[in-house]
Amino acid sequence: MNAGPIRVVTVDDEPLARLGLRRAVERDADFTLVAECAHGLEAVDTVRSLRPDLLVLDLQLPGLDGFGVVEAVARDHMPALIFATAFDEHALRAFDAHALDYVLKPFDTDRLQRALDRAKALVRLRQLDRLGESLRAALATARRPGGIERIVVKSGGRISFSSVDEIAWIEAADNYVQLHVGRETHLVHGTLAKLEASLDPEKFLRVHRSAIVNLAHVRTLEPMFHGEYRIALDNGDEVTSGRTYRDRLERLVTNAF
Repeated sequence: MNAGPIRVVTVDDEPLARLGLRRAVERDADFTLVAECAHGLEAVDTVRSLRPDLLVLDLQLPGLDGFGVVEAVARDHMPALIFATAFDEHALRAFDAHALDYVLKPFDTDRLQRALDRAKALVRLRQLDRLGESLRAALATARRPGGIERIVVKSGGRISFSSVDEIAWIEAADNYVQLHVGRETHLVHGTLAKLEASLDPEKFLRVHRSAIVNLAHVRTLEPMFHGEYRIALDNGDEVTSGRTYRDRLERLVTNAF
């Protein structure tokens, strides 16, 4: 994969600290520094507008502290996150806020580099995941423009066929998938990813790493926390979407006219 540079925003109210972060980022050709911020409100606006891959964030900031910045941008775009702090008692809280790592000030060059290396690995993995998802979607559209119409179900020595239109939702179960048809369930050998590539994307939507819903059977969507939704289906089941699938669901609930 010919990935582009990892776009970094640093946030610190101390000029010397910003200089140290700038030098560390610029030493690695895989990173590019797209912005430097000196206070929390500026950081929120910058992250929302530039959508960086990595945010290196001071905890003690004027106006809005680092945790406040995370809370403000988490619903829009939460990049990989490294906290910078002079107080290590914040470390546990930093990881509660889903920080990938934290570094203490004054910065130790080797420790900061290790944190940046961890962030690089995470961002590259995310890029590969997005590429794989795009390729799967493209292949599904190119090879199966209408999607499959039925799924073979083997149970109790019998072979039956389940129409995909009757399936309310599909759930991953290790090396199997579970089809929820009305109040019945059927276990079929295979992976959710392979089945997703065979289904019509106009009818079925992946809403969680372990769940696909049939849009024709969706009755209501209830917003929850951090971009998640509670999805009520016409068979009485409820499915909670994953936060990384928020954009798909938001497109679903927007009228085209």
